[in-house]
Amino acid sequence: MNIQNTMIPGMNPVQMKQAMKKLGIKQEEIYAEEVIIKCSDKNIIVKNPQVIKMNMVGQESLQITGDISEQSINRISDEDINTVAEQSNVSKEKAKQKLEETAGDLAEAILQLQNN
Repeated sequence: MNIQNTMIPGMNPVQMKQAMKKLGIKQEEIYAEEVIIKCSDKNIIVKNPQVIKMNMVGQESLQITGDISEQSINRISDEDINTVAEQSNVSKEKAKQKLEETAGDLAEAILQLQNN
């Protein structure tokens, strides 16, 4: 796919390239398999990405398009692990594993460990 065609549909790619050159805009396609943006509470995952790196007057930016999905991140604290381990009378490793399986639900993790 031609990079210029994605910016302004219907514009002649040669004209687009010339116009961008006059404006001092340089661009380069980056061939990526996957793009992951890590946030504090989730990851944004772009599969089959088309990544364009642009440099406009020394300022670099990325344009990313593709199949976008989100993946939540379960934050499990040491305090939660200790609580589950103590309440269930299991090792910290088992407590952490069960918390990961129950998406951080302390009560569910304790109940499942006590019933085993």
